[in-house]
Amino acid sequence: MVGNATIPIFSSFFLVGIPGLEVFHCWLSIPVCFLYALTVTGNSLIILVIREESSLHQPMFFFLCMLAFNDIAIASTTAPRMLDIFWLDARVIGFDVCLAQMYLIHTFSIIESALLVVMAFDRYVAICYPLHYTTILTTPLVIKLGVISVARGAIMVLPCPLLIKRLRYCTQNVIQHAYCEHMAVVKLACSNTYINRSYGIFVALSVILLDIGLISVSYVKILHVVFRLSSKDARSKALGTCAAHICTILITYTPALFSFLTHRIGKRVPPSIHIIFASIYLLVPPAVNPMVYGVKTKQIRERVVILFFRKKDKVSKH
Repeated sequence: MVGNATIPIFSSFFLVGIPGLEVFHCWLSIPVCFLYALTVTGNSLIILVIREESSLHQPMFFFLCMLAFNDIAIASTTAPRMLDIFWLDARVIGFDVCLAQMYLIHTFSIIESALLVVMAFDRYVAICYPLHYTTILTTPLVIKLGVISVARGAIMVLPCPLLIKRLRYCTQNVIQHAYCEHMAVVKLACSNTYINRSYGIFVALSVILLDIGLISVSYVKILHVVFRLSSKDARSKALGTCAAHICTILITYTPALFSFLTHRIGKRVPPSIHIIFASIYLLVPPAVNPMVYGVKTKQIRERVVILFFRKKDKVSKH
């Protein structure tokens, strides 16, 4: 036995996938593959359109570009590993690789939440202070907000793998999950996990409560200004600019809250249901966000059409 070892006895973990649904893994791989392909294609298109069209070089679209990059990143840390399990039955994952995946998944998740807050602030400034929009949301401020969003996620999650390194794994190395999730890894330890659990809950609650609180305050102020407008068309136009962002918030936070609550207090929820919702949280929003912004945002929709028709015209001329 190793006493107070900082090195785990197990050098690798075994990912089950979705417990109880192993016989359906091949079929479950179809939506996972489809959502991942949609994520990469849709978000790459958003980034390309914003990059190519100088008229979209505005704070709102810079934040959308950041969100698109993060969506590709968060899906890429999850989907390929899941497809390895579903297609190749490659369930063994190295201890350090597992911690790296766990760190990246939770970091990108917190960055996603921070970017939604920043985008709510962008809509608040655009609607409440339209004449000062460009002077308030300058390029340096946009960059700072992006850096702060990334730094917050990276710093807050860093103690999680470091605290796990302190734990001993002496009897179990089978993770009842399709990827390395913080609590799923912590639960396997045979040493005291109170600090790990406490810090995990602190991070989750502080991020959810702070970010949802800030978003709520922004939209209360936005609604206060919008409903004071005399013109019905002006009210509709103002609310229309927020539609895509509100849809993204609902798509992101609904499965996230369900996953968080079932993991902590939903003892009777089957593990397969919890893992499916946890996977939905990581795979569905990144795939749906480009479609939401493509449909709801007039500038994006028009530029996508122009970009494709312009390319078709060039091809036909040649």
